[in-house]
Amino acid sequence: MAGPSGIYLPFEKPVLEMEARLNELEQGLTGKSVTDEIRQLRKELDNLLGKIYENLSPWQTVQVARHQARPQTSDYIELVCEEFFELHGDRAIGDDKAFITGFAKVGDYRVLVIGHQKGKSTQERSERFFGCAHPEGYRKALHKMKLAEKYGLPIICMIDTPGAYPGIGAEQRGQSMMIANNLLEMSRMRTPIICTVIGEGGSGGALGIGVGDRVAMLQYAYYSVISPEGCSGILWKEGDSHKEEAAAAMRITSRDLHRLGVVEDIVEEPLGGAHRNHRAAAWNLKAVWLKYLRELTHIPVDQLVESRYQRFRQIGVFDELAPA
Repeated sequence: MAGPSGIYLPFEKPVLEMEARLNELEQGLTGKSVTDEIRQLRKELDNLLGKIYENLSPWQTVQVARHQARPQTSDYIELVCEEFFELHGDRAIGDDKAFITGFAKVGDYRVLVIGHQKGKSTQERSERFFGCAHPEGYRKALHKMKLAEKYGLPIICMIDTPGAYPGIGAEQRGQSMMIANNLLEMSRMRTPIICTVIGEGGSGGALGIGVGDRVAMLQYAYYSVISPEGCSGILWKEGDSHKEEAAAAMRITSRDLHRLGVVEDIVEEPLGGAHRNHRAAAWNLKAVWLKYLRELTHIPVDQLVESRYQRFRQIGVFDELAPA
C-alpha cells in the first residue's frame, strides 16, 4: 500500500516507513498469519496518522495546506457539483485562469461557484499562475457574482491561493483597487455568499473572494494576512529562518481562527488530511455547504446584507483607555 500521492511531508517519515512495510506484506500476501499482521499494521497506521495530525504545529499545518496532492477547486466541482457550466472572461482584459467560475447544482440548489485553481501539472500551474490571480481575475469573479445576484443564485467561493499575483503588470492594471472593489461589492451583494478556505488563504488574494455570510475552513487549511516566510523576513530580517515562529505567532490555523470568530465552522478532513481521500473531504464540504444554503436562502435579502455587514464589523477586539 503506497501513499495516496507518493509525496510525504517531513513529519510523515514514520508513516512512510509503515506504509512501505504494509505494501511489502500485501504484495506477498500468503497465509492467515500475514493477513492478521496486515490488519494489525493498518490499525497501527490509522492510530499513527491520527496522533500525528491531531498534534500538528502551525507550520506543519501550512505544509499540509500546500500539499501537491491536496484537492483543488476543480476536484471539489467534480465530486460535489452537478451540471457545472464554466464561464470565462472579464469583458475587459481576458480570462484569468487562476479562477474557475461557473454555474452548477449542489444538492437541490442552483449556485454560482468561484474558486482559485493552482493547477496540477507544471504546464497548468504556469498557465494558472499557481492560483495567484491578476486584476482581470477579480474582475472576472465579480462579473460572475453580479450575474448570480441578477438571477437570485447563491454564491460559493473556494479560497486557495498564496496571494494575488505580485507582478508589475498586475500593479499597473490596478491589483489593489480591484481587490478593494470586490470587498465593497461583495459586502452589499443581495444574494447569499458562502466562502470556504480549502487550502491556502493568502492575504488580499484570498480576501478578494472572501466576504460572505458564512466563512468556513477545512481543518488543515490556513488563513493569513501574509505567508509565514514573508512575516519571518519582515520581522526577523533573516529570510525564512523563523517561519515556524511566525506561523505560531500569527494564529493562522482553523482552530485559532474559529476561536477568534473569523470562521464559523471547521470542516473536518479525512484521517491524514484531504490529500489522502479527496472523496471523503468533498462529502464533508458538501454537508457544510448544504447546511449553509438551507439557512441562508430563507433569510430576507435586506436582513442578509445587514447581517453580513455586522459579521465583519464584529471581528476582533480592542481596549479603550480612559483619557489621562
